[in-house]
Amino acid sequence: MTENKTIAAISTPMGTGGVGIIRISGEEAFEICDKFFKAFSGRTLASSEGYRAHYGRIFDGENAVDEAICIVFRAPHSYTGENVVEINCHGGVFLTKKILRLVFDNGASPAAPGEFTKRAFLNGKMDLSKAEGVMSLISAQGEQGVNAAYNLLEGSLSRKIEEINSSLLSVAAHMAAWVDYPDDEIEEIDETNLRKTVINAKNEIDLLLSRFDSGMAVTTGVDAAIVGKPNVGKSTLMNLLTGYDRSIVTSVEGTTRDVIEETVNLNGCILRLSDTAGMRETGDEVEKIGVDRSRKKLERSAVIFAVFDLSRELTDEDMELIALCEGKTVIPIINKTDLEKQADISIIENKLGKCVAISAKDGEGYDELCETVANIIGTKDFDTSAAMLANERQRICCENASASLKEAIDAMDFGLTLDAIGVCIDGAIAALLELTGQKASEAVVDEVFRQFCVGK
Repeated sequence: MTENKTIAAISTPMGTGGVGIIRISGEEAFEICDKFFKAFSGRTLASSEGYRAHYGRIFDGENAVDEAICIVFRAPHSYTGENVVEINCHGGVFLTKKILRLVFDNGASPAAPGEFTKRAFLNGKMDLSKAEGVMSLISAQGEQGVNAAYNLLEGSLSRKIEEINSSLLSVAAHMAAWVDYPDDEIEEIDETNLRKTVINAKNEIDLLLSRFDSGMAVTTGVDAAIVGKPNVGKSTLMNLLTGYDRSIVTSVEGTTRDVIEETVNLNGCILRLSDTAGMRETGDEVEKIGVDRSRKKLERSAVIFAVFDLSRELTDEDMELIALCEGKTVIPIINKTDLEKQADISIIENKLGKCVAISAKDGEGYDELCETVANIIGTKDFDTSAAMLANERQRICCENASASLKEAIDAMDFGLTLDAIGVCIDGAIAALLELTGQKASEAVVDEVFRQFCVGK
């Protein structure tokens, strides 16, 4: 259970809107609100049943400051598992802050980032992976991302981890009993079934790991950079993908001198896209800084859009770009198909793979480019209903579990004793329990919820 203090925060974005919501959670939530909220019915919130909405006025001393609706949730049937009141007032930064100040003045404490969801976790309303699904749902920027995050919130990953862990716990318990109580009539371990159970568990975990990058692409997105020498059409491509004039486009080489960033949704694939300065040798000090930043973006991005000009022969700058892109996840793009062909495409394709031909100015080749992105990142046939890992913490837990199970398989291959194999299986179980939060340290839990927004 959580500590007894009652917390409050604004749960809607700061700005002018039709409704602002202030959430209060804790043992004294009803009594605090009754000090400044008077329902037209005459009833107090403290005397109300759960799942009831009360219409009335909010008072600052003797002065009414707003009309509002207060929704009552009684413990344990609330989001946090505690007594909760949600004040629905008229939207507006000044008004919602004024009402929040009344909540604080009457006994509530400010909520920390993610504290409402943290209390839901601590009160057994959800496990850690479901809680992280909440944040994925909030940050999702596309249809696939919303569906995948919602299934995570609904427990798709929790159920899969529980299924894997259940099989491992069963064999671990049997092994421990057989090793610790040799004189009792405990059935001997069937090594064939033991091996099968461990291998199946490892395969299931490895399947989750194999879907990680695709899952990130549809929920939080991946970093992508548009690179190329000056005047090949990088900024025009940026504008095509964003759907508006995000980058300045001129016929003058070196127009783009810094990295321009935007998040785009390409048929369900979220890209944190960067339009970079043209990569070339230059004596211009400002342009040189932009070129250096372009090289850093190329090194750090998960996906690279390498753009070449079909209407000009390949230059030393093009060849240098090809060399920089080798071994990376790259989509080679031949731009300006509306002009006469001069570039030898085969040189590019021999090093970087099949090119996508487009005219960024006219939009020709856009659909093929989107399909290529989906194929490379793995979002084209991504099953949003299947269990998926939502973040690096979960990925590391699964990698640790998989490594422990590999050690268990190796131990069996080497003919080691059952207690040695059991230690490896116990390591895998511990990693999976950390993923769901059943054995997570306080520091891990605090770090998870520190990434949430205030009010959730």
